[in-house]
Amino acid sequence: TGPMTLECLGNILRITLSAEYFEDKYLSFSIVDQSGIAWELDEAMASQCGYTVTYSTWNNIEFRASALSCHSRLEKDVFIVTIQIKASHTPDMKNATTHLKSASCHYGPWSPRELVCESNYMEISVRREVPQTVKEFIQDEPEDWTLAFPEAKAGEASIWQIVFHQPEEKKALLVSDAWSAGYGLNTTDTRILLRIPYTAAQIQLVEAQGVTFSAVRSSTFYKQGWMILMVDTAVACPVDGVDYTNKTIIWTVPKYIQLLSAGATRFKDVLVEAGVDLHKLSAEEMASRKYVLSNDLNAITMEIPIGAEGGYYKTSVSRGQHGTKYSIKLFLEHQWEDNKWGLTKHTIIKEIETPFEQVELDITYNSNLRARLMNVTVGTFLPDVELVNLTIEGKTVAVPEAVQHGYLTYEIRHANGSKAYVIQVLLDAPSIKKEYMRADVRAYTLNVTLAFVTHPASESFIVPVITASAVKDAVLPSARGFCDGRNLHLIITHGNVDQNWLPFISDWHLTPEAAQKYNYSLRDNGTHLAISLPFLSSHVNYEDFHSSGIKASLHLTLKDGITLANRRNFSISCRLSPSELIQCLPNGTVVITVVKSVGVADLDTSLLVLRDRQCKPSLVTEKTATFKFNVNTCGTSRKFNSTTMTYENDVLYIRPGNDTPVYQLKFVCGYAIKQTIDVQYESKKKPPPSIKPGFGSLALSLKLFKEKSYSEPYQESEYPVVKYLREALYFEVELLQPKDERLELNLGDCWATNSQSQDSLPQWPILINGCENSEDSYRTVFHEVNYSLRVKFPLLVKRFEVRMFTFVQGTTLLQE
Repeated sequence: TGPMTLECLGNILRITLSAEYFEDKYLSFSIVDQSGIAWELDEAMASQCGYTVTYSTWNNIEFRASALSCHSRLEKDVFIVTIQIKASHTPDMKNATTHLKSASCHYGPWSPRELVCESNYMEISVRREVPQTVKEFIQDEPEDWTLAFPEAKAGEASIWQIVFHQPEEKKALLVSDAWSAGYGLNTTDTRILLRIPYTAAQIQLVEAQGVTFSAVRSSTFYKQGWMILMVDTAVACPVDGVDYTNKTIIWTVPKYIQLLSAGATRFKDVLVEAGVDLHKLSAEEMASRKYVLSNDLNAITMEIPIGAEGGYYKTSVSRGQHGTKYSIKLFLEHQWEDNKWGLTKHTIIKEIETPFEQVELDITYNSNLRARLMNVTVGTFLPDVELVNLTIEGKTVAVPEAVQHGYLTYEIRHANGSKAYVIQVLLDAPSIKKEYMRADVRAYTLNVTLAFVTHPASESFIVPVITASAVKDAVLPSARGFCDGRNLHLIITHGNVDQNWLPFISDWHLTPEAAQKYNYSLRDNGTHLAISLPFLSSHVNYEDFHSSGIKASLHLTLKDGITLANRRNFSISCRLSPSELIQCLPNGTVVITVVKSVGVADLDTSLLVLRDRQCKPSLVTEKTATFKFNVNTCGTSRKFNSTTMTYENDVLYIRPGNDTPVYQLKFVCGYAIKQTIDVQYESKKKPPPSIKPGFGSLALSLKLFKEKSYSEPYQESEYPVVKYLREALYFEVELLQPKDERLELNLGDCWATNSQSQDSLPQWPILINGCENSEDSYRTVFHEVNYSLRVKFPLLVKRFEVRMFTFVQGTTLLQE
């Protein structure tokens, strides 16, 4: 009860600190001596002075003190230890809470020789008797009794020096030197003690019956009165001797070790007892736990089923993998008699830990789709595991901060002490990946990595959590389409699955840049995507030719932005009126535009001809060809009836090397023969024609084209245009307003400058009074302008070609 519990276990005092009370706190331990001075413990002092600090089940902290530890007080059959524990939330131990505890324990009668094997030190204490005086003993060093550790001067006797017997030499240390080397020394009225840390330099590894022992063979000299006395202080503790077979721990301890039995010839077992956690167990208790204790002629063996009562599982990590180890703190006491020492008691405290065993973690998905909540349970974990952070979309956040990202985490504790962690996140959290699957189904994917740490070992491991839930909440995009006089329009209403879908026409990705290049309209306001294409466009399909018109279709596909898989298809079809394709002008001129049908995929529009195969198109695109000719040419035939004169011709496609047309389109122009028109007029003398010069503002455009066909101008984003010297530049000047077929645009002067200012110098004339510059080595060339779908009024357009040049002065290139 409370933060600390005390137990007296023979010659050992144990204080257990509650994990719940001291959890997440930094601790320091100090031993208070009889003068009230607190000596802070570290690992070296603990092993030298007979103290042990370790962990018992999971996070409980255990402190043990030997009856003959430094600063313990012996009063008759009682030893007293006073411990001071400080606990703080910070490693600098500021604002620490101090706990002072004094405990007294009765200890039983001592054996002539007692050996103790603790987890961090070996200890031997022997009864102090008066053997014969050492002959011919010569003291090489001055006595240093007054300088030795005070506890080495109990009563009238005090330790003088220790001699370590090693295979290659004997090494003698005075008391002060032995203490400085980490050895613990003590005397009482009746006993002499030597304590040796496992890290001591004089330790030897010896083998007995296949088991390795950590051993020290030493003789301790002490003074009593005018005599120098010597005792054998050899000690040995088993290092290994543990095997694991068929889910069973087998611990073997040889009974008689040569080092501890030197000079003895007769042995007799007096007592063999064993237990767990420093508690001795009866034969009935061992049987109930399925322990087996065997005592044969040469060895003592304990067999413990892995997982048996008395031990516990703890979490372990190996190469980043989660697993467990079974840990049990065994206790063995062997007493024997021999003809040298009489009774010897050998006490061994052995903490055994089984090898790592990987444990697969259960991950349970229990989502509440009605509440749009993903729910994941990870575990079961042992109590020594803690969830410390989550990695969400590559960002690591601590557990308290995860709620800011939409992640709620909490712990479930079970009755047996184990626990699990629950992760909850809304489907609409930004880190949840949403993916369209089929029909009205979307997949919501949770991908989070959980990081755990074990206590007290501070080992870390991660658990990736990936789960997907199918939810019927997909809203697919829908579309409506319509046509006006000249364009096809498709308006797509976005759903909730097409945020990353891309519009394609066949395999052509319709981007804003691509739409601008072809003068298409592409607008997206977040809720609707609007697409408009002219009837006569490269990406419109034509089919179903009929006297009533041609069917023009726009087929649009929305594709997945990552996989490019087809997700949704839309199309709009309209019938294109013949009047949009053929014009029969009153002056006998026919302008006809032929479109490429989907049924003739390999048709090359530049190879289309009329009946007279010398009549070729004046304007060609990938899908159209425009012819302009007079009805009296190009093999046009003529028919009459009572009211109409009809002109007929055919557009033919003949593959190279073949005379037979593979494609033929007949077209007809009809003119009324008899037509009465009432005209009212009056006679008036017509004045002679005259031209009056005037000044005003005209809306003009000047464009630079890429080729001589004048089909594709440079866009604003393509400037500045880079050309080589003498490379042709194709200019077009157009009168934009007013649009009057009675007008004709005539150019006056046109000149080039070395800067954007039209008045800067130097200048070079390109046109002078509408004519080319006669002084120019490469004169300006004018190009004829014919009627086309783009040019309705040819007289309002002028085209000319200029060769690229640069300004020089002497041999120096002039730059702006």
